[in-house]
Amino acid sequence: MAWILAVVLAAITVATAYFAGARVWWFPPPISELARHYDEHFVFTLALCGFFFILGQALLAYVVVAGWRRKRDLSLKWVAVVMGVMVLLDISLSRGASQIWKQQHMTPSPADALQIEVTGQQFAWNVRYAGPDGKFGRTDPKLVNDSGGNPLGLDPKDPASSDDVVRATILAPVNRPVEIQLRSKDVLHSLFVRELRIKQDAVPGMVIPVRFTAEKTGRYEVCCAELCGLGHHRMRSYLDVVEPSEFEKRLRE
Repeated sequence: MAWILAVVLAAITVATAYFAGARVWWFPPPISELARHYDEHFVFTLALCGFFFILGQALLAYVVVAGWRRKRDLSLKWVAVVMGVMVLLDISLSRGASQIWKQQHMTPSPADALQIEVTGQQFAWNVRYAGPDGKFGRTDPKLVNDSGGNPLGLDPKDPASSDDVVRATILAPVNRPVEIQLRSKDVLHSLFVRELRIKQDAVPGMVIPVRFTAEKTGRYEVCCAELCGLGHHRMRSYLDVVEPSEFEKRLRE
């Protein structure tokens, strides 16, 4: 019976290691430097934990076959050693992850970063760009009128609002820093772009900065990753990363 259990443990270990190493189910390619940092840390964490997983499973199989269960004191020593190693490993990996998180959330955007306002609502994303004046116009909740074409409540009396551009998709130039001012009109939403490795909740009453620099042109799905109501599954948009000249052209249009 002990040998059968050891063989089962070995089969589970080999299968787990294969699917993790072969990357059968994996992320789409990253399109930013920060996304690559997330991936590198994830792969390092997976490899390190995988090594200790295989080592632990091998030790467990050996204990089963050798009948170490009768030697309780020795088994407890091994458990203590494994626990100590895992605690130290967790502390070390957490420090590395916190540095990436700090770079994403605590590092100010450069002065030339493109400012974009993204507001989530049931069940759409509204994307606003400042016009040629470079200023976002004033908004007023009393002026919000979805059916009238004013989903953000832009104040027509404010000159800075007259040239603001509101779109249903996010348009960004390649290789230029972007700072999204993330808002919500109603309930919790979550801006999720897989290729950027960005997932940030949008909270009513708060303005949350989301920073990225896309390094590859293309169209990437933007979805809501927070259950926000019956139409949650329809809350989709796109991030279009284009050349700077194309960006200026589309914005003028």
